[in-house]
Amino acid sequence: MSSDPAVVPSIDEQDELAAVRDRFVLPAGVIYLDGNSLGALPASVPGAVTEVVRTQWGQDLIRSWNSHDWWQLPGRVGRQIGRLIGAADGQVMCGDSTSVQLFQALVAACRLRPGRTTIITDGESFPTDQYLADAVADLLGLSVLRLHPSELADRLTDDVAAVSFSHVDYRTGELFDAAAITGEAHRAGALMIWDLCHSAGVLPVRLDEIGADFAVGCSYKYLNGGPGAPGWIYVADRHLGSAPLPLTGWHGHRAPFALEGRYQPAESIERARIGTPPVLSMAALAEALTVFDEVDLAAVRRKSLALTDLVIDFARTELTEFGVTVATPLEHARRGSQVSLRMPDAYAVCQELISRGVIGDFRAPDLLRLGFAPLYLRFADVRAALAQLREVLADGSYADGRHAARAAVT
Repeated sequence: MSSDPAVVPSIDEQDELAAVRDRFVLPAGVIYLDGNSLGALPASVPGAVTEVVRTQWGQDLIRSWNSHDWWQLPGRVGRQIGRLIGAADGQVMCGDSTSVQLFQALVAACRLRPGRTTIITDGESFPTDQYLADAVADLLGLSVLRLHPSELADRLTDDVAAVSFSHVDYRTGELFDAAAITGEAHRAGALMIWDLCHSAGVLPVRLDEIGADFAVGCSYKYLNGGPGAPGWIYVADRHLGSAPLPLTGWHGHRAPFALEGRYQPAESIERARIGTPPVLSMAALAEALTVFDEVDLAAVRRKSLALTDLVIDFARTELTEFGVTVATPLEHARRGSQVSLRMPDAYAVCQELISRGVIGDFRAPDLLRLGFAPLYLRFADVRAALAQLREVLADGSYADGRHAARAAVT
């Protein structure tokens, strides 16, 4: 790709997703490269939430559970998400946090494989995934084996109940072969759980096609549901009648308003409900997901790879003199929608960029992590951000002491 700035407008003009950018609220003077932590605000969300607050809550009060279909909202949003992760209707339920949903999936998978005593997880995955694997193992009297997904085939035995991996490594952006790994787990008789937090909405995911058993994810990253947006769980259709989900809240009962004293799980994905859904945040998410109604995820993936190629090429040609290396895989098939750059003083560099209107984030100990949301990022934005990064590294402004103290959230 040419480095001549004169070609940038033509690239953005030819962008098949260019019109989608107008559906987002994007602050002036900011280049936002942190959509892998919190997505930008879809422009239609404030109005939708205001309507829920003022009319549905303010005027219709409790009648809205029926008149505005609040009761069906978790399943309706689940269907919206399912279309983005390759899941036929009736297999995804929205609600609670990703942590809660991962706990649900881990316990259910292990209970479906009685007599097996090992959970496999990635020792470099997001801490919550590891903590919950440990908690479930303690609860059920199992053990946890930590390994990189590339090591799985050599470590699988008939003692493994469940394998739980992230589809994309949150630190480096490495994308794993979900189909191949799921096949490996199944050949050993284990069940496969995928964490899709860093892939849902930014690349095609085909859960039904690859035969995944369970999957979980958040909604505030590339799905743009807003801070604290509810998580969700996928339960493959073949498990719906038997999945022993551990949190047996009344919303998951086969007849919730019968108000029976003993739990009888619903036979459908409704059994994945737990308690009262967060209606306001779920309504915001439902509206945010309409951004994807006319979007081809294959086009999103093409643009994601083009944007990340641009960054990787720049880093390898323009930033090596500053001790910068690329931690993200170069191969398209192994790359999510982020680029992580390893460098000295990564935290201070990140903070200096933020002070200049280029928002990325830092991951310990030495990663500047840049996330690329193709629905609203332009090639011109990325080139401008890279120019700022080189200037910060060259002028040394990050090292003047202003960024020595780390904020609570990095």
